[in-house]
Amino acid sequence: MKWQNYISYDPNICHGQPCIKGTRVMVSVILDNLAAGESMEAIQRGYQIEAADIQAALLYAAELARDRVISLPREAA
Repeated sequence: MKWQNYISYDPNICHGQPCIKGTRVMVSVILDNLAAGESMEAIQRGYQIEAADIQAALLYAAELARDRVISLPREAA
């Protein structure tokens, strides 16, 4: 699966944030819901999207994580 087939951005929609194509459902909202423990089925129902849209959001996030590092505090020894 290529996430690019499911996700797009337009500077005039949702302040240019990545969204599921043809919707105003931001990728960040899907990821926030998953991180909060929401089930895929509940997200699908709540936002009227498909399982493939959620999978694309995860793939998009994985690609971002590979290309970007956020500074984390060092663990105490």
